Amino acid sequence: MSTILIKDSLRASVEAASGGAQTVLYTAKGQPTFMNIIQKYDMSTIGSSFVGTHPAFIIDGVEKSQLFIGTYEGVVRNGELLSLPNQSFAQISFQAGISACLSNGAGHHLMTCAEWGAVALPVFKSGVMPKGNSYYGRSATDATQHGRRADGLSPNAGVTTGNPWILTGSGPLSFRHNNKYNGISDLVGNARTMLTGVRIVYGEIQVIPNNNGALSTIDLTAASSEWRAIDGRTGDLIVPNGSGTTPYSVRFGNVGSTDPYTLVGGSFRYLGQASSAYPVSEAALNRLKILDLFPIDQTAASIGGYQLILSSADGIISRGGHYADGAGQESIHSIRLGDNRSTPSVYNGVRPAYYQP
Repeated sequence: MSTILIKDSLRASVEAASGGAQTVLYTAKGQPTFMNIIQKYDMSTIGSSFVGTHPAFIIDGVEKSQLFIGTYEGVVRNGELLSLPNQSFAQISFQAGISACLSNGAGHHLMTCAEWGAVALPVFKSGVMPKGNSYYGRSATDATQHGRRADGLSPNAGVTTGNPWILTGSGPLSFRHNNKYNGISDLVGNARTMLTGVRIVYGEIQVIPNNNGALSTIDLTAASSEWRAIDGRTGDLIVPNGSGTTPYSVRFGNVGSTDPYTLVGGSFRYLGQASSAYPVSEAALNRLKILDLFPIDQTAASIGGYQLILSSADGIISRGGHYADGAGQESIHSIRLGDNRSTPSVYNGVRPAYYQP
């Protein structure tokens, strides 16, 4: 059974080298997995319009003092999903990622949308703009920033074939979420991170309340009764009707839409109201902002890109862009709506996370 109380030289060395920001956990099979420790915080530290503990730290009604997010993109070893340095990220389906992570033991889970928000919002507040592998081994906006390509080719040779993703954690400090050696690696670029606890249903945004998407017992399937839509008038969570047409629900729409309670835009930064008569309320926008699903400051050029695939009946949300996305998606706030649940992609990865049960 996994525990965070094991004391050994590896854990001690990682904690000491990172100033306590990182640690090593051990899975059900005793395998090490490298994690960053994210401390609970109040949303008022992000903005005056927010109050209370960030929902990522509320799991099954219980507040957690900290969360553990994989320092590196996930890889599969011996049937478990691990965060390890200098590896090629696992190109597996979303569903396979869930299964592999649950094999790690109690408290282990795929990174959730709530957890992404809990990491991304302080990053934005701090003014840090992490880069990543957004152009075949290097940053699309700064060619001096690169990692080690998995195929060994030079990231500055302009080669767009082969295996142009970089080995996990092999990039510079700018590829860490806080631009420091003890940060989370490759949240931007390399592979889009598929997240649990949120989905898109024909444009309708649906969430699992708080961070219950982290529970091993939660039903994350398409038919689950756990999903909730967001009331565009009040921001309350409401039971969806199953077809993506829940009355008053918040939706993402294509540019040109005039549908009620719908958000449209050519990029994440420029998301706006489709209808002036039936706009998404401030309360509903704040619920989205907490999850980093709507920009907390639309004046910031670093907010990043936005990709829409709205035809899916059960679309997965992924974040951060991938190795061929280019400068337009090189942002921790980059979002793609509508990825497939069951088909693996060379552009998508998963990241393990943990909370202490």
